[in-house]
Amino acid sequence: MATSTQLIETILSQLKQSYPLASYELNWETPLQLLVATILAAQCTDERVNKVTKTLWLKYPNAQAFAQADILELEQDLKPTGFYRNKAKTIKSVCQEIVTQFGGEVPDTMASMVMLPGVARKTANVVLNTAFKISSGIIVDTHVARVSQRLGLTKQKSPEKIEQDLMKLVPQQEWTFWGPAVVLHGRYTCTAKNPNCTECVLQNVCEKIDVSI
Repeated sequence: MATSTQLIETILSQLKQSYPLASYELNWETPLQLLVATILAAQCTDERVNKVTKTLWLKYPNAQAFAQADILELEQDLKPTGFYRNKAKTIKSVCQEIVTQFGGEVPDTMASMVMLPGVARKTANVVLNTAFKISSGIIVDTHVARVSQRLGLTKQKSPEKIEQDLMKLVPQQEWTFWGPAVVLHGRYTCTAKNPNCTECVLQNVCEKIDVSI
C-alpha cells in the first residue's frame, strides 16, 4: 500500500500530465478583476461570469469605480450571475475597503485579504495563488472538496478543515498548481453526479468514497 507521500506524488504526476497548464477559467488581467470575478462565480458558472465581466471591466476599471458605483446600477450589471444584490453589496464594500485601507490595490497577504468584507480563505487563496503566485494555502471549492474526499485525502466537511488536511499532505511548492488542477478534474471528470471513473487518470489510487459505480 502506498504511503501518503507516494500517493500525493502519484496524484500530482497524473494531474500534471492531464492538466499541465492548469488555470482558472475566469477571465481576468488584474488582481482586482480576479477578486471580483471570484465573488461573482459563487453559485454561477465561469462561462456566465466571463460574459458579464467582458463589459464590467470597461465600466468599472478600478477599485475606485466599484467603490463609487450606484448600488442599484451595479446590481443590474451583475444580475445575470444570480444573487446579484448580495454580490453587488459585497463587491462595493470590498472595493471601498481596498481604496481606504490599501490605496486602491488588492493586498497580497492572507491576513489582509480576509479582512475584506465577505472574503474568506477560499477567495483569498484564489487571488493570492493565481494573481500573486503566493502559496498562501490550497483553494478548496466544491470540486476540490469532493475530489479530496473521494480520494480519501480527508474526511472533513468544512473547507477550512479540508484545506488544513491537504496542506499537510501536498508539498507547499505544489499548492498553486493543486487548486486549479483539481478544480478542472472535478468539473470535467470527477463530477458530482455520474463521475467518469472509467476514464479517470486517478482511478487506480482513488478510494472512491461515497461513489456508486
